[in-house]
Amino acid sequence: MRVGVIGGGQLARMMVPAAVELGIDIAVLGESADAAARIAVTTVGDYTDAATVLAFARDVDVITFDHEHVPQTVLRALVDAGVAVRPGPDALLHAQDKLVLRRKLEQLGIPQPAWAEVVDAASLDAFLERSGGRAVVKTPRGGYDGHGVRVVSDAHEADDWLADGPLLAEELVGFRRELAQLVARRPSGEIAMWPLVETVQGDGVCREVFAPAPRSTARVERVSREIAHAVAEALGVTGVLAVELFETDDERVLVNELAMRPHNSGHWTIDGAVTSQFEQHLRAVLDLPLGSTLPIAPWSAMVNVLGGPADGDLDSRVPHLMADQPAAKLHLYGKTPRPGRKIGHVTATGDDLDDAVFAARAAVAFFD
Repeated sequence: MRVGVIGGGQLARMMVPAAVELGIDIAVLGESADAAARIAVTTVGDYTDAATVLAFARDVDVITFDHEHVPQTVLRALVDAGVAVRPGPDALLHAQDKLVLRRKLEQLGIPQPAWAEVVDAASLDAFLERSGGRAVVKTPRGGYDGHGVRVVSDAHEADDWLADGPLLAEELVGFRRELAQLVARRPSGEIAMWPLVETVQGDGVCREVFAPAPRSTARVERVSREIAHAVAEALGVTGVLAVELFETDDERVLVNELAMRPHNSGHWTIDGAVTSQFEQHLRAVLDLPLGSTLPIAPWSAMVNVLGGPADGDLDSRVPHLMADQPAAKLHLYGKTPRPGRKIGHVTATGDDLDDAVFAARAAVAFFD
């Protein structure tokens, strides 16, 4: 079996070890020769060009993704050519366009922040009046890791974005914390979920993940699972789906965004679960029976390596990290350090959450 992955980032890279263990071949369509996934057989090409993608797809059994940015025209050209695309265009559209997602969630009765499509300053001003004078404005497409997101208190603060088309306006939710529920689904309909996790963000970027989410009530866990199950089924998702959630002070759970691929909130599963999200994604897109999602330790803490040392020297620091925190598991993505860039992560597991968090943070500190 041969899986084609469009996108050569760290997610494609982390699919490779799982594929090796399963005896699956991985081919990657990356944008450049120095893609993070260069450890796989990599074709350099433009994922927005249908001819390039169709040529890449000739030699694979199924196409899946490292990111959600492949145009719908290209996705549908693949389907029309008889290529298995998982997740398919109809499902993936909800991760590509936030307005489409909000409409679908409303139709399904899934809890989410109050929202509106705004087309000009007047409609944004009307939403601000209904929302207490402040709102979150998002570009419907292309945003990630804080890009394409802006908090505004005056409608004209979004004039530059409005010039390019409609925007999504959302209430500024007063949440207690952010959560994520990962679910995997295969074409036959089988679904598997990992424990609910807590995510810690900074400047719009995920910094830490705690699994399972500490201090969660049975109700919050149940509602989160019900939401993820309903979304995966209704959208016909194939592969891993990350449902990013807000938990409010009164224990409401609201859907923030979706990621229809392996996700940063699930990196802990490589070292902390029986089946990692990357192995599960491959199983799902190939319609193989899904693996156990049980944790292998009571607690896991994942901390991202962001930016890296100013001198760019990672190699000299790795031995010191390993000696100081021998139980921490280091994952580097083959990326050049750059301010704010995700260049790796560290996971620590154990019987005590505080100890796991300390170990992961102490390891990451070697790259400051």
